[in-house]
Amino acid sequence: MTVRANSPRARYREQTRSEIKDAAVRQLAAGGIEGVALLRIAKEIGLSGPALYRYFASRDELLAELVLDAYEGAAAAVHAVDTGDGGRAALHALTYAYREWAVAQPHLYLLIQGTPVAGFTAPTETILKARSVLGPFLSVFAQGRPLVRVDPLVAQLRTWLREQPEVAVWVEQWTGQPGTGAVADVALTGAVMTWPQMHGTVSLEITGQFTGMGHDPATMLGIQTAILADTFQLP
Repeated sequence: MTVRANSPRARYREQTRSEIKDAAVRQLAAGGIEGVALLRIAKEIGLSGPALYRYFASRDELLAELVLDAYEGAAAAVHAVDTGDGGRAALHALTYAYREWAVAQPHLYLLIQGTPVAGFTAPTETILKARSVLGPFLSVFAQGRPLVRVDPLVAQLRTWLREQPEVAVWVEQWTGQPGTGAVADVALTGAVMTWPQMHGTVSLEITGQFTGMGHDPATMLGIQTAILADTFQLP
């Protein structure tokens, strides 16, 4: 029998699923991915083991939802930024917002950007969720005029846009410009260059690699962002 979306049974199911995920996030924060155990979750929220499996068929299925939720949280953080007229100020605001989200919830950051879980395959929707995080950066770099030294990468990403229509559509949605035009080429190049720069600094900070080095990681991120802004001659 189909359960109506707004029926008491459906609401109870969603509430229970939410409680399971909340418990899993607490375990994730306490012990990392290896600390997430379905039977301990069931005990914590007052379910039997078999009952819990009616909500999540496996640990991987639960992890998959946590991955999607984490990307949604990261996207919400950057989407909340008031980018104003764009330019380098907007780029700084976006990178700092992402860092603040990661520092506040390192366990969720490491879930999506840390060491891959052996045998775990992320859901296909992960790509779309990750693009949602990166989308606002496309809007900023649409204003860019990259220096000549960036031309080889622009050319490579131009080819990617022509070969992958879904990527072109994504870029067009965020820039308001044709997905196979010069603006799209530049916007995608800037966003792609920002991604590893931002993650490199944030990942090292989250994992404690900067401890005792005598500097503020936020300052380093700001300098790296300024270099990117200069490279693309953002206003």
